[in-house]
Amino acid sequence: MRFPKPVPPERQPPGLAKEIVLTALPEDERVWVPLHPNVWFRPLLLNTVEGYWTSLLRVRAAGVVSCHRHPAPVHGYVIKGSWRYLEHDWVARAGDYVFEPPGETHTLVVDEDVDEMITWFLVNGAMIYVDEEGKQVGFTDVYERIDLCRKHYISSGLGADYVNQFIR
Repeated sequence: MRFPKPVPPERQPPGLAKEIVLTALPEDERVWVPLHPNVWFRPLLLNTVEGYWTSLLRVRAAGVVSCHRHPAPVHGYVIKGSWRYLEHDWVARAGDYVFEPPGETHTLVVDEDVDEMITWFLVNGAMIYVDEEGKQVGFTDVYERIDLCRKHYISSGLGADYVNQFIR
């Protein structure tokens, strides 16, 4: 079988953003950024131009992760374990794809029989955290995620610039 020659760099469009190729599940635990006790995210792409981020969410304890909604669509793919939303009657299991429509409020829960859950999420816009009455109590967006990463990478010894590899 013959393979085509690689495309020379000069044939690429000018101004093209640098690609990102990385190990999604790193051996170095410091890459995982803590959100809450037993809840971390691993940034893959933090896109400041289009206002989205994609990351892995890892949960290693049963319970409610968060109650939130999004002003834009969210896509998810379960890599390991399972999780569900209190507002629905389905369970997302390893290999499942989940689409979350804009505006829906949902409460992400990991059940007692799950040791570890890892899910890839593509979050457009923001996550708006809400209380039991649906009132906003906080939010996160790509800029807040960058700030969380930078602070964590400084404190973990990876350095402030470690997050830059994920930013486009």
